[in-house]
Order: sequence, then C-alpha cells, then structure tokens
Amino acid sequence: MELPAENKRTALLPLVVLGALLVIVLTVFTVFDGDDGDGDGGDTRPVATAGGKNGGGAEPGSGTAAAGGAASPIVDAAEAAEAHAVMAKYMTGITTYDHTSKPAAWSVPLLALTTGDSRMKQATVLPSGKEWAACQAEECSSKGAAVVVRDAVIADDLVRDSGRTISSLVKVTATHVSGGKSSTEENEWLVTVKEDGGQWEVSGFDVFGLGDIGSSEDSGE
Repeated sequence: MELPAENKRTALLPLVVLGALLVIVLTVFTVFDGDDGDGDGGDTRPVATAGGKNGGGAEPGSGTAAAGGAASPIVDAAEAAEAHAVMAKYMTGITTYDHTSKPAAWSVPLLALTTGDSRMKQATVLPSGKEWAACQAEECSSKGAAVVVRDAVIADDLVRDSGRTISSLVKVTATHVSGGKSSTEENEWLVTVKEDGGQWEVSGFDVFGLGDIGSSEDSGE
C-alpha cells in the first residue's frame, strides 16, 4: 500500500536533519584538526640558527661572536706577537750590561717598556753593593737573550675595566764574563704585560723555574 505524499515527506525529514548534523560535525572536526596541525608544523616553535647557536650567533658564555659564528679571541696573533716582542726586549735588556753602565742611562729605555710604577722601577736596576763593586773591579759584562716559550694566561678584566693582560713563560739566557772567565745562566720567568692605550707594557715578572744555572764554559784561562 503506497503511503501518501505528506507521510513520505514526514518520514524523510529526520534523515535530512541527521545528514545535515553529520556534515556539520565532520566540518568542525576537519577545522580543529587543521588548526592543531598548524601548531605542530613549526610556525610557533623556535627557529634554530646556523650551527645550533643562539640568535646572536654565539654559544652561551662564549663572549663576542665574530663573523661566521665563532667567538673572537681576546688577543689576535698580531697583538700577541707585539706583546711577546716587548717581553723579550725587556728581559734581554735587564740582563745586558757591563761595568761601565750608568744606572740612569741604562734604566731609562727599559722603563719605557714597562708600566713605570714603583714596582717596575725597583725591579729595573743594575746589580748593587758588593756585587757591583766586584763587577767593576773585574770589568764584568753580561749579555742576555730572551725568547717566549708559551703563553700561560690571557685575560680581559671587563668587571674592573683593567684591560687585557698576557702572562707568558719566557726563557732568558745570560752570558756573564768576569775576571777572564765566562759562565752561562739560564732562567725561566713568568712575565706579564698589560695593554695601555694600544701599547703592551711589562707590569711584572717572577721566577717561574730554574734551568741550568751556572753551567759555564771557561774561557781565557
């Protein structure tokens, strides 16, 4: 028995409603799923910089970064060479003199290589007392030679704004001639220079270790 047209429409109405609801539900799920995918896709995540470093291009605590992301050194090769030259010149100078040396004339050029403070003035002196009297009596002479072996400490004190310093191990060899005899003395010193106005100045030196002190080659006997 065929149903009336009105009854057919009544029977189809729930199906239409269910179909519409299904479309809405599917649309909602699709939209929210797309939003979640965008969130995980990388737009909101931190972007790694080249080399895995921070945005500034340097590792944490590495100091100033140079081009290419590498931390710039405190002292470059050319500056280190200048500092080493000052160390060697000073240490050579204080071990080079003879019995005719005059304290004032001898010390002036050497002090020019230093910070000029009281400590350096006290350290930059000729032998004195009985040692100098014996030197003059025996017409002694001393000829020094210094070479930087290696750097021990390179620093830049930013907190106290005291500037850059380099402490290096310097090997000093001095040949002494006195009373017709010669002897060679060898010492290692820890020499420190600091930068002042773009110039390296010796600020101190201490005995680091003792070498073949007293090894000698007799001559004139």
